Amino acid sequence: MALEVGIVGLPKSGKTTLFNALTHAGAHVHEAKPHVGMAPIADGRLTQLAPVERSAKLTPAVIRVQDVPGTGPALLGNLRKVDALLCVLNGFSSGADPAADLETLKLELLVADRDHVEKRLERARQLAKSGDAKLKQEVAGLEELLAHVDAGGTIAGYSDEVSDALEPLTTKPIVAVENGPGGIDLQLEAELAELSEEEAAAFRDGPSALEEVAQRLIESLGLVTFFTIGPTEARAWTLRGGRTALDAAAEIHTDIARGFIRCEVISWNDLVECGSRAEVAKRGLQRLEGKDYVVAEGDVLNIRFNV
Repeated sequence: MALEVGIVGLPKSGKTTLFNALTHAGAHVHEAKPHVGMAPIADGRLTQLAPVERSAKLTPAVIRVQDVPGTGPALLGNLRKVDALLCVLNGFSSGADPAADLETLKLELLVADRDHVEKRLERARQLAKSGDAKLKQEVAGLEELLAHVDAGGTIAGYSDEVSDALEPLTTKPIVAVENGPGGIDLQLEAELAELSEEEAAAFRDGPSALEEVAQRLIESLGLVTFFTIGPTEARAWTLRGGRTALDAAAEIHTDIARGFIRCEVISWNDLVECGSRAEVAKRGLQRLEGKDYVVAEGDVLNIRFNV
């Protein structure tokens, strides 16, 4: 599954503008409804790998992006399943204070989490009337957690275990994006997103600032990028650090994971330098690995499978 991020920000900070810059979706900034789109993660290694197998198509890894209109608990609740949050901060208005806005957003997230815990507690109390011991234990745990939050604490700072089912917003990685002269000109990036890559590059002095945003997301989530290449397609994929070749196979297709036999592994720079898989094998730079192999940054994987 693609990495998923949610965009949050105070009114008129540029949330939907960032969404459009990332996804090229052209969403209307005044629409009071959620927007969902896919944002490619630029990776120059793809263009170096593709000639090795004369790949007809280059497919970057992607981020699934959600933009919600507002910061109320109900709207923020739509982002509980995302992997990370992009916080857009107003850095362009007269008297703008991005640091203060970030603290306000964190408070909004905390309020949304408290509301979520309280509602879950109410439901658990009703169900616990059946006498179920596990439900009574859940009620006790939620009561302690709610008391901790009401005392000014955060769920991230709670010492006891918190159920994954709560999906708290305040424990997700946050990447702050300042919209303005001190950060990124999101309006410019959104306008450039409407141009072809060649035309947009002609207006820029160096790479897009959005590449830095994507890289910060990857680092905050501890992701690694691996590649699959062939005559049809050269493709980049993201995977949580520490995950295995079997996890990578499942990322590509569940059938590949189900029929996993072994994995041929080459470092991307070795493949580019050698120019062919045959030369890589001749130099002894290709490895055969099993399903428990931990995928490393920049691995090119060729997974053998039989279904």
